[in-house]
Amino acid sequence: MKQSLSSLKIIAVFLTLTACLYPIGYWLIFHMESAVPLMLSVGLATIITCLIFKKSLESLGWPWGSWKYQWLSYLVPLAYVAVAYLIIWGLGFGEWYNSEYVTALRDGYKVDNWSDSNVIIFRFLITATISFVLLLPGVLGEEIGWRGLLVPELSKLMSFPGIALISGFIWAAWHWPMMIAGVYGNETVPLGYQLFFFTLGLMSMSVIITYIRLRSNSVWPAVIFHMSHNAFIQKFFNPLTMQNTDSGWYINEFGVVLPVVIFCTSIYFWRKGQQEFGSIQPKSTLLSPQSS
Repeated sequence: MKQSLSSLKIIAVFLTLTACLYPIGYWLIFHMESAVPLMLSVGLATIITCLIFKKSLESLGWPWGSWKYQWLSYLVPLAYVAVAYLIIWGLGFGEWYNSEYVTALRDGYKVDNWSDSNVIIFRFLITATISFVLLLPGVLGEEIGWRGLLVPELSKLMSFPGIALISGFIWAAWHWPMMIAGVYGNETVPLGYQLFFFTLGLMSMSVIITYIRLRSNSVWPAVIFHMSHNAFIQKFFNPLTMQNTDSGWYINEFGVVLPVVIFCTSIYFWRKGQQEFGSIQPKSTLLSPQSS
């Protein structure tokens, strides 16, 4: 009971600080033309919470862990994003590929003699490496909060389904003010539609990330997963898609296709999570796997 109350206090303070720092991070979006300060505000809330409760920062999951979880976290987002956009292109919700974007890339890279195919391959390689790494500061700021602090504290209170869904809902809701303000999202479909599918996508992602976080006992797979998801959507698949008048209903994180594909992917991890982390272990920081 004492440990449960302590976890509830830690979670309450963390969420309160996150909400209080949100306006500052939001304001900085416009002054720095970047969402990184807002993302880092979650990390700052985490550090302050740890200081208030004299909680070691080492408890946030800094050990690297097994490489298999890092690779899994990199490849799973790439796989479900690729499947989603193959569906989008195949069903005519968008077209492969945006030739104007490829021309702009060719000009930017100063490779005038390259074919469209070579430019696209080069763009993929840049996305998979440099663009991926450049996302680290902001994503790490978020993830030490959501998966470094929140998931371990929730694991002292509930079993896997609750951890995954509650942390995922909070993560999604954190984005809502930007979407409601029109800063994040698209302008072609109703806000309620975007909020529903965006939330479905992030809660489904949370199921996958929570499983890997608990299995690896490291925050780094969560960071890599988040970076991979953002990089491949924002820097490759979405800009390369030639949109039509109906594309907004289907593409990106705010349309129907990608969230549904992520949801379908999450079912496997949901079942594994229930099998392996089906009960609360109050004396542990994280739930202990019941089976390998």
